[in-house]
Amino acid sequence: MSGSADAKFSGAVIMAAEPQLFVAGIKASCDFFVKTLGFTTVFTYGEPPFYAQVARDGARLNLRCVEQSVIDPVLRDREELLSASLTVASAEEIELLFLEFQAAGATFFQTLKREPWGASDFIIRDPDGNLLLFAGPAE
Repeated sequence: MSGSADAKFSGAVIMAAEPQLFVAGIKASCDFFVKTLGFTTVFTYGEPPFYAQVARDGARLNLRCVEQSVIDPVLRDREELLSASLTVASAEEIELLFLEFQAAGATFFQTLKREPWGASDFIIRDPDGNLLLFAGPAE
């Protein structure tokens, strides 16, 4: 298959994306996603574990243990470099999710905000500094 814009596609549908987050420790990261954000651990791999997957509803995040940060934390924060974007279907759901995470003690990089392009969103910082955007429609 060529890389041209005129290429014919098979009609295959991509059903999901699974962003990979780089973390310092699999257990601590899984604990955060489960206890604070309401995910479940799908699997851990390795002895000791160096890879895992967590899921909530249709979202799946892969966690990869690394010895040191792969991105400069100052650059990440200044440029708001997101590690993942997760979406909900309604304005009510994004508000409920924000309140749920707030009650669970999540660390917010940005609290719930209405954006000029018609979305409402907020950003959570995980224990490793990864920025996770949660978004939904503003109305």
